[in-house]
Amino acid sequence: MSKGSCLLFLGPEFGEKQDAIAEIRRGMHKQFGAPPEETSFYAGETAVSEMVSVLRNGSLFADARLIFIKNAELLKKKDDVELLASYMAAPQDDTTLIFISDNTGLDKALEKPAGKGKRIFWELFENKKTEWVANFFRREGFRIDDAGIEAILELVENNTDSLRRECSRLMLFLGKDTVVGEAEVEKWLSHTREESAFTLFSRIAEGDLNRSVEILHTLLAAKETGVAILGVLAWCFRKLRDYLALTANGIPDDFEFKKIGLASSKARKDYAAAGRRYGAAGADRRLALTAEFDLRIRSSGSAFEGILMDQYLCTIMS
Repeated sequence: MSKGSCLLFLGPEFGEKQDAIAEIRRGMHKQFGAPPEETSFYAGETAVSEMVSVLRNGSLFADARLIFIKNAELLKKKDDVELLASYMAAPQDDTTLIFISDNTGLDKALEKPAGKGKRIFWELFENKKTEWVANFFRREGFRIDDAGIEAILELVENNTDSLRRECSRLMLFLGKDTVVGEAEVEKWLSHTREESAFTLFSRIAEGDLNRSVEILHTLLAAKETGVAILGVLAWCFRKLRDYLALTANGIPDDFEFKKIGLASSKARKDYAAAGRRYGAAGADRRLALTAEFDLRIRSSGSAFEGILMDQYLCTIMS
């Protein structure tokens, strides 16, 4: 039987993180002859004692298990961390446990037993994003010029999952006999792009409450959960704190912006607007409010989700 493992998948680059998980899933399928049984827990929502109980008890229906603990940065209580660390010291043979967080570090008591199982998925630098888009189009048999690539990077969030989704969508409207340029990207991608928690943050940055509420309701109608939306917004407000700290003593160069994951001018414009509107203290307050409403939604259930999310927007934009 295979030895169990405990992994830490950290950092903001969602697409590469998902690719790595898919590779683990395929490897387990090949090794055991069937897909692993998958379970997801959310830190702060499920008691750690319950998580460990599930981890220590093998599955009755599958030969292998893939278990995720998401929002793992919320694991801070000493007793909880020690309980998980004790499991990590001797994991079940049939189980791969993956801690997932947008943060780049967790409690040291969790990082130590993970050892080399810790991976940080950083946002792509501008040159790497440009290369990624160019290679994606080339593999699919399309040609795209530099202006077309720049237009895509201005319109799409800074992660490979969003880039892959939006580039694939764009290709539905294009022919392989022409070079894709800025005009084609603007014509098709800007009009077909789906709303997301990132576009919601752009409207929050502008202080546009009416448009923010419209986007929120669009997302909820599309079955996005309030907790998922708040998770992205929390990430954005943490990024806003990074932006404000970086720009406190003047405008840094492009490389410094790239180091904190703000390579595109569109992203910088959003964070500059949010910085002017809310400031450092306001960013901290809104991050705390985001965590507060996350807990309220988790404890209240889906029946009050819409009301609480409306209240959240009105509160952080007041």
